[in-house]
Amino acid sequence: MGFIIAVDGPAASGKGTIATRLGALYGYPVLDSGLLYRAVGVRLLAEGGDLGDVEAATRVARSLDPATLENPEVRTRQAGEAASRVAAYSPVRQALRDFQRAFAAREPGAVIDGRDIGTVIAPQAPAKLYVTATPEVRADRRWKQLTAQGEAVTYEDILADIRVRDERDSGRSDSPMVIAPDAALLDTTQMDIDRAFDAARRIVETARARWDHPEG
Repeated sequence: MGFIIAVDGPAASGKGTIATRLGALYGYPVLDSGLLYRAVGVRLLAEGGDLGDVEAATRVARSLDPATLENPEVRTRQAGEAASRVAAYSPVRQALRDFQRAFAAREPGAVIDGRDIGTVIAPQAPAKLYVTATPEVRADRRWKQLTAQGEAVTYEDILADIRVRDERDSGRSDSPMVIAPDAALLDTTQMDIDRAFDAARRIVETARARWDHPEG
């Protein structure tokens, strides 16, 4: 097994940027698992499907082409809402798990960010981070990101979206919003991205030291 870095947390917590920077630092491939669910939602809508149709969503997930993760549409606000809907379906999550686990098995290592990487996809990961922030701060970050992409959205609408997504996730019996017992909690509410990344890097370095010298 390579050195897996699992970066979990709610939407707009900063986990995606942190994961990308960690991948660049260590030379590991990076997978944003949220893009898988976004791609399923986008393709389902493009086919004229219903986000409430579990069977249709599962069919799309089972035949998902990884190339669709590069589609700019998967990063829109609509895609985020669609992802939250289809991710609530157990068959969809099961269909995408094999893809994520195969990615995690890459040598010499991999970085994966999502919601349940450290608990479900790669519970054996030597380095686990749970990145979070207050809903208000996360909404402000997502609003700035979307407006920079040219989307006409308001902060208030984004905050409402985030609160709905948090409630939807936490209200499920198999909620992914569970911090792995051995994960390091990183609250980025009061941090800019450079401080957050530095804190994440130090957490990973500690985990690498334990992994390199298990007898130490």
